[in-house]
Amino acid sequence: MGEPLKREFGNYTYVEYLTWPEQERWEIIDGTAYMSAAPSRKHQEVQVELIRQISNYLVGKVCRVYGSPFDVRLVSKDDADKNIRNIVQPDITVVCDPSKLDDKGCKGSPDLVVEIVSPSTASIDYIEKLSLYEKYDVKEYWIIHPIDEIVMIYKLDDNMKYGRPNIYSKENSVIVGIFEDLTIELKKVFGD
Repeated sequence: MGEPLKREFGNYTYVEYLTWPEQERWEIIDGTAYMSAAPSRKHQEVQVELIRQISNYLVGKVCRVYGSPFDVRLVSKDDADKNIRNIVQPDITVVCDPSKLDDKGCKGSPDLVVEIVSPSTASIDYIEKLSLYEKYDVKEYWIIHPIDEIVMIYKLDDNMKYGRPNIYSKENSVIVGIFEDLTIELKKVFGD
């Protein structure tokens, strides 16, 4: 697998996005549309285990966790659908403000976003989405590399910028920054 499929022309918005086939996984970043391939088995195993750990922690709490496909519309203020040019489907999304949730997904910035890297999405996850999530004040952004069993965690600093990431390996446990009492066991996430 190489680069994700990319639409060459257009300045796409959420209005066009809603007309595309549901069985295809599209995202729009700054008006450019990207299509992703189906995730690998390892990718799905990492995603499911991480969702399990977060979901168990969130029982009885206001925050919610969602796995892809789950539309996140990153907006400035109260953008109308025709002006929304950033629609992503993170592998995992945590939202703690119920007013951002509707039947279409999340409209606004989630509190935590996790992307699990695949060969076809690496440049988007490491460059495009890193910049996008910082711009829209996503408090915490995790990039997980399932082959190398590494997690890179970016957190907004006091200036609302991502500093250098904290990097963890399979042998580590990670405290989730938005939940100081949730520790993720990476050995369980990456499996044997």
